[in-house]
This record gives sequence, C-alpha cells and structure tokens, in this order.
Amino acid sequence: MTRFFDIIFSFFAMLILLPFMIPIMVGLHLTGEHYIFYLQPRIGKDGKEFKVFKFATMLLNSPQMPGGCITQEKDPRILPMGNFLRKTKINELPQLINIFCGQMSLVGPRPIVQAHLDLYPEATRATILGFRPGLTGIGSLIFRDEEGILNRAGGDRKHLHDEIIAPYKGQLELWYVERRNLINYFIMIFLTAWSVLHPGSDAYKRYFKDLPEPPETLKFLL
Repeated sequence: MTRFFDIIFSFFAMLILLPFMIPIMVGLHLTGEHYIFYLQPRIGKDGKEFKVFKFATMLLNSPQMPGGCITQEKDPRILPMGNFLRKTKINELPQLINIFCGQMSLVGPRPIVQAHLDLYPEATRATILGFRPGLTGIGSLIFRDEEGILNRAGGDRKHLHDEIIAPYKGQLELWYVERRNLINYFIMIFLTAWSVLHPGSDAYKRYFKDLPEPPETLKFLL
C-alpha cells in the first residue's frame, strides 16, 4: 500500500518543486566543479546496489579524500552551495527520482553505503535489507544533524560513529520495520516536515514513546 502513496507523492512533489530546483541546478552548474547531481552507490532492498540521486554538495572525489564518508565542520571538500543545501536537506530532494522509480520509499531505513551497512550486526542487516530504503525514517529523523552531533562530541569522530552511533541506528531501523504500517508512514512524513520547519525539534518522542534507549554517550548529544 505504501508503494502507491510513494508513486503519487513523489510524482506531484517533483512537479511542484521543479521551478524551485531549477535555480539550484543552474547555481550548481555555475559554481564548484560545475556538476549538478552526485550519484552515490547505496545498498537497497534485497542487498541490490543502486545509485542515489543528490544535489552535489562536495567535491566529486571526496569519498577518496581524507575524511572519507564522514563529513566534519568546515569540511574543505564542501562546495560553495554545499553547506546551505546540506543544512536545509534540499540536497536530498533529487531522491524523489529514486522513489518514483521504485528504488526507494518515502519512509524506510536510511540508504547507506556498504561500509556503513557492514557496521550493523548480521541479523540487523538481514532484516532491514528486506525493505526499500527511505528518503526519511526514524534514523534520518533522529540523526538529522549528524554532523553537528559529531562536532559537539569532539574526540575520535570515527570511533563515535562506528562504535556508538551506527549500532544505535541499527536498533532504530529494526524498531521501525517491526512497526511499519500506513499510520506510522504518514506520522513519519509529518514529523519530517515538522523538523524542517522546526530544526532541533524532538516531537518524535511524543509520538514514539517506546524508541530504543540511546547509549549514555549519545543521550546528551541528541
């Protein structure tokens, strides 16, 4: 049933947002490395790899540069328009193409790279790969400002991400797929829209009271 709404919502969203996205595409073409979209391999349903569409926010070769797939504050790899697009999450809008084509859903587990997927326990990977990854989801909502969380924490960013954040994300994704239904699908869309208008909001806690408890290290950062 959610696939029907994915098609309808993504189609009309692309039509409505196209006039807004055209100036962004022109701006990206005229700045930075002059490319508009960044197509990054992600792992989708049943473990199939697909290319996720995003507006370009970083240098094309950034995953092979120092920092890898983890972005830091004032990252020198970020393009001139990159900070604005990333902060507002506008860079995610081209994923509507992935949704319309059936590679993603509006709501689901985060579409991640293989290296980050490998940080999840095997049982977690097997479960979440049974579903289409989502433009939004409980993991995306809670870690909307993941760069800010890593910046506030300081210290060994890679250790924090790989050993603490990634396992907790896995728990969140399992929590959602076990409660996946049409009502939670629409609640998640509403909460995502709310978080865009009210950055830093923790409204999700009022709707989902049985979320997995975050590790002590994360509690004061979320």
